[in-house]
Amino acid sequence: MKAIWNNTVIAESDETVVVENNHYFPAESIKKEYFKSSETHTTCPWKGQAHYYTLAVGGKENPDAAWYYPEVSPLAKGIKGRVAFWKGVTIEA
Repeated sequence: MKAIWNNTVIAESDETVVVENNHYFPAESIKKEYFKSSETHTTCPWKGQAHYYTLAVGGKENPDAAWYYPEVSPLAKGIKGRVAFWKGVTIEA
């Protein structure tokens, strides 16, 4: 699977985990040069507290377009150490 934004592959892996229709990519599969830490946090009642990244590709930014859970609840252990996307990021096989 590939995560693509602004015509650029920002993550690629054959080992994504799908939860709630989102592909969670292994953290080591993201291209870190396109990711900037964000101060945004949200809480999911069953997964835990999400932290976000802003994508920066080709002079454009996509705020909070990627998220991850540094600590997950026991129910969400399958997504620990993984990153998911939204806000116009395309996921392709």
